[in-house]
Amino acid sequence: MSTELNRNVSKMQTTYVEQQEYAEIASARKRKLVLRRLSVFFVFASLLTYLMISSYISQTTKLESTLEQKQKLNRQLADIKKQQTILKEDIVKLNDDDYIAKLARKEYFFSKKGEIIFNIPDESKEN
Repeated sequence: MSTELNRNVSKMQTTYVEQQEYAEIASARKRKLVLRRLSVFFVFASLLTYLMISSYISQTTKLESTLEQKQKLNRQLADIKKQQTILKEDIVKLNDDDYIAKLARKEYFFSKKGEIIFNIPDESKEN
């Protein structure tokens, strides 16, 4: 019985009812507009966040590789400095005539006048 009553009920066509309907329509439009704006904002915010994170990761990777390269070059520099020190010592030694004479006798089997050189094989080289 109550369903029959609902079917026979009609809307009142007053200015207040029309204003309320327009207000509801305007409110629905505003909600749609706000939802669209928020969705666009979140898309741009997500894109910006992605770009910032990817940039951070790439910068971190570059920094790590640069630090590894720096450590490698520092080790090479230390080796070269050691070699330079040894070569400077050799230069000082080569300016000494006694050292040159000992070196010539040892490496090239030169001898002084009246000196006899005996070549004795090293036991450590034979084993």
